[in-house]
Amino acid sequence: MVGLTYPSLLHPHFSGHETFPLRQLWLKKAFDQADRDGLVQRSIFTDESAIARFGVGKNMVASIRHWALACDVLRETQGSGPYAISPAANAIFADDGLDPYSEHPTTAWLAHWWLAGRGNRATTWFWMFNHVSAASFSKDELEGPLADFANKLDPKRKLSPSTISRDIETCLRSYAPRSLGGSPEDFAEPMLGEIGLLSEEGKGRFAFRRGPKATLSDGMFAFALLDYWELAAHEATSLAFETIAYGEGAPGRVFKLDEESVAERLFGLEDLTGGSLAWTDTAGIRQVLLKSSDPSRLKTKMLKEAYR
Repeated sequence: MVGLTYPSLLHPHFSGHETFPLRQLWLKKAFDQADRDGLVQRSIFTDESAIARFGVGKNMVASIRHWALACDVLRETQGSGPYAISPAANAIFADDGLDPYSEHPTTAWLAHWWLAGRGNRATTWFWMFNHVSAASFSKDELEGPLADFANKLDPKRKLSPSTISRDIETCLRSYAPRSLGGSPEDFAEPMLGEIGLLSEEGKGRFAFRRGPKATLSDGMFAFALLDYWELAAHEATSLAFETIAYGEGAPGRVFKLDEESVAERLFGLEDLTGGSLAWTDTAGIRQVLLKSSDPSRLKTKMLKEAYR
């Protein structure tokens, strides 16, 4: 099997969010700045009218831009040109799109996939959901291991302890907001909080919620599987059950599904994809077969299916 390569992790990213977790309508707000050509001028986020335009403070405007880039709503273009709207974002957030008001749970799951599955401008998110295996943990317990991970990715770059600490705090609060104290902003429900992947078990101690995920649609699972497949083994026509359930960056691990939940999803793939993906269990070898000649088109189809 081809080894995993994550282009996004070649340039570790631990800032940009200004310590604000992703909020419900922020991706839509960024999308709405596009012109008729699907381009968003960089000045939209930096000129004097940005605060009034977005209805938030200056630091939050910068955070909105960060999250829109991290969740593949906006994409960099060559040089210092304007940002481009991604095809998926256009399909989702357009007025006649799949989820124009960012209300469907699939939109939150998709954002989580970009952050924790792809590690797109979100190295801490990728590391936490793929490398933290403790039953429970505190922010302080994560700081040293994350610093070691970052150092392996880029030995020449020296991150300050405060940068690591802020990024972990923002990641944790993206899924488990503060329940007591803090500013009114701390009480605003983060977009990723609704998918129930992380909980605060006690003051300052957190745990993943492993098991079936009621709001994760089969279409979104299939989309993530195909996306992972493209990265992990794009030339392979089969993928082992263990890889899908436990592989680094795989849907089973990133979505915190238990083994039974992964199996149930895989059993239904053939019907869901019209035979393009099929589960087999022969002589004890459990795997998924890819029969589609156009996986990219199938992935787009599964994203649309995820919103049904």
